Amino acid sequence: MTARTSDIEKAAGVLRAGGLVAVPTETVYGLGANAEDPAAVSRIFQVKGRPPSHPLIVHIGGAELLGDWVEDVPATARLLAEHFWPGPLTLVLRRGPRVPLEATGGLETVAVRVPDHPVALALLSAFGGGVTAPSANRFGSVSPTTADDVRAELGDAVDFVLDGGPCEVGVESTIVDVTGEFPTILRPGGVTREDLEAVLEGPLAVPATSRVRVPGQHPSHYAPRARVVLVEPEKVVAEAELARELGHRVGVFLPAAFAGAEVKAHAVVAVPGSMAAYARGLYGFLRELDQRGGDLIVASLPVEEGLGLAIANRLRRAAGPRPTV
Repeated sequence: MTARTSDIEKAAGVLRAGGLVAVPTETVYGLGANAEDPAAVSRIFQVKGRPPSHPLIVHIGGAELLGDWVEDVPATARLLAEHFWPGPLTLVLRRGPRVPLEATGGLETVAVRVPDHPVALALLSAFGGGVTAPSANRFGSVSPTTADDVRAELGDAVDFVLDGGPCEVGVESTIVDVTGEFPTILRPGGVTREDLEAVLEGPLAVPATSRVRVPGQHPSHYAPRARVVLVEPEKVVAEAELARELGHRVGVFLPAAFAGAEVKAHAVVAVPGSMAAYARGLYGFLRELDQRGGDLIVASLPVEEGLGLAIANRLRRAAGPRPTV
């Protein structure tokens, strides 16, 4: 679905008035506010129930605008922006004076990206400024990938929902810190580590923790209502059937390698063999199993290469701090 010009103009007006707009991007739907309006930014935290110490991402309309929002643009940042913007890559840089501390969780760094979605870019152009936009869901829960997901979760708390159709990537952007001597991946996402390393001509670390706070680092994040249990792929069927025997309403992420296997469970989702298709459907799968009334989801981690790294990261966060079975 392509949003009408009148809808984009209305959304821009809502942003100018200090309101909140659900914005479609290629990754997930964001809960957008005028990045330069501290009161509007603060309202994002209130609606999401998000701790104010968790920084937000500022979305801008083009790489040429980056210098307007950050203190300086190092060569590494320019190189990555040139290759991956518009796209699912977020860069962490030193905050410029236009960015209020409310948007950065009190930090002197800011996360910035250019979304690769025609509706988001049209909105940024019509609005003429930056838009802070974390995922349009309650803090810690499953990110929305359709306008209906946003309406179901946030309802009237959003002033306007701009419908741009289903998200093409389906998981959040990759976040790269370029403030230090060496760039570091702080959150795996829609741009793969391998693609980044090819451009930078060197390896990139993906630390479990970092000195810079960024979105998606909470111990339990991207989580459905049902508890998520992670096991080895060959144990998924047996673990699901055991949980069912113990009285659980079990949802199963059946690995592609076991497609066609018979599973005694409340609901079964067949995991796509393509990591791009898996990433695009991941949050929808989690929501589907919730909607079907499950109280436990059994899944396995994909091979952590390409988009598999981002999927594994989201499943670990969905499982929370509980130990892997």
